[in-house]
Amino acid sequence: MTIPTPTDQDSDRTFNRELPDVQASFPDVRINLTRVGVKNVKKLVEVHRHEKRPVIFISNFDVYVDLPGSLKGANLSRNFEVIDEVLQQAIDGDVNMIEKLCSVVARKLLDRHEYADRTEVFMRSEFMVKRETPVSHTVCHEVVKVHARAIARRTFREPIVRKSIGAEVTGMTACPCAQNIMKERAMRVLQGLNVDKHSIDAFFSEVPMATHNQRGKGFLCIETDDDQHVDLEKIISILKDSMSAGIYELLKRGDEGHVVLAAHKNPRFVEDCVREMAKRVLAEFEYLSGDSVVIIKQTNEESIHQHDAYAERRATIAELVDEMNGENKNAGE
Repeated sequence: MTIPTPTDQDSDRTFNRELPDVQASFPDVRINLTRVGVKNVKKLVEVHRHEKRPVIFISNFDVYVDLPGSLKGANLSRNFEVIDEVLQQAIDGDVNMIEKLCSVVARKLLDRHEYADRTEVFMRSEFMVKRETPVSHTVCHEVVKVHARAIARRTFREPIVRKSIGAEVTGMTACPCAQNIMKERAMRVLQGLNVDKHSIDAFFSEVPMATHNQRGKGFLCIETDDDQHVDLEKIISILKDSMSAGIYELLKRGDEGHVVLAAHKNPRFVEDCVREMAKRVLAEFEYLSGDSVVIIKQTNEESIHQHDAYAERRATIAELVDEMNGENKNAGE
């Protein structure tokens, strides 16, 4: 009788079964941990779009689960397995939104980490947006920073999932205060030259006064229930349109004049940018539920100061609607 010789693969299986599961042992200090996981997992994410080319995101993932005090550690290899599995679904066209990708990962993490009651997935990405300059129509590209997040909580039934999608865009702002100072000075000069009021008004309507500029960085993020959708391209558009003017990587002379003139005809404080974003969010996403959370931030890098100007608003859709309705009512009175 011949005794079969065990293969290397069989030996590996036996060895793995005999290895102690250290993570499942009791810790020396038995307290619950809010987050245990991995950070800065770099992945290339391909998301399909209907009748459009796929969008490629260069992404970093942070993935966490909570951990009960009865376990020494979490099985972190499951996090990597879930990410790769869901990224393959995205490549196959089954997941077509990056915030949805995060929510699918968060749900699957609850399945793989049976001891966890809460999972979190953060995704920070960069992708290239193709743009065209306003006058010469020169094609150029812009890097947009995208943020996505999902949190899943275990319940007795289906998990409760909240997801968010946001972006950070760079633009240009022109200071209204300094512009008004320059306008007053120009008005006195023109009056001293005996220019009539009608001509002065006509001049100012066509030629805005000089002012100092800032490079503005706008951030807009919207958190919703898992069954609601927020268009990333609309978020990016809101951010761009809420500053004084957009900026471009490449500008011909005509383009440069157009951008500078547009910015000076549309001067905005950092506060104005945040309020404009809020107004546009309500116009674009009126279908969102009232408990959807809007986070708006604007940082203006000053040119004549050593500091930066900053404004922020965090509110639910319902809170913003109430405030806007109150403003409209007061305006009507």
